[in-house]
Amino acid sequence: MQMSDTRQIAVPPAQVYAALLDPEVLKSCVPGAQEVTGSVEDGFTATVVQKVGPVKATFKGEVTISDLVPDTSLKIDGSGKGGAAGFAKGGAEVRLLPKDGGTELSYDVEAKVGGKLAQLGSRIIDGFAKKMADQFFQNLQSTLEGPAEGEAETTQEAPAKKGWFGRSKD
Repeated sequence: MQMSDTRQIAVPPAQVYAALLDPEVLKSCVPGAQEVTGSVEDGFTATVVQKVGPVKATFKGEVTISDLVPDTSLKIDGSGKGGAAGFAKGGAEVRLLPKDGGTELSYDVEAKVGGKLAQLGSRIIDGFAKKMADQFFQNLQSTLEGPAEGEAETTQEAPAKKGWFGRSKD
């Protein structure tokens, strides 16, 4: 499975690049990450819990970052084993370009799965892989930019009780 996308992040490329090399940032950005430890030089180890269709698994794996061109590009490769659920492998080539006072981040992702996960069918797996990649880069963007306008307020009013035809009962 392969996919590509581009997103605009409102911070300079150097800041995006540094974030991609930070295990704490990676932990906060990888959906389902329980733990990310290590370094760029030695590689990272990660524990990720995910549910793909009816299969829930804890993946333990390794992540390496290579082809480092400071503030410009890098390659992320990872593989994990989820016990009886099977395995997942993937990689992303990430490019950073200064644009409009921020960074245009573009990526090409390739993912492969085996074991029970592969039996779910390519449509489910492809949709899941796209969702994971989108969520990772969305989380990265939110981490770097902070909450969007209006998201800082977290107070929520209880929704009004609705009767027939959507009319409020109050």
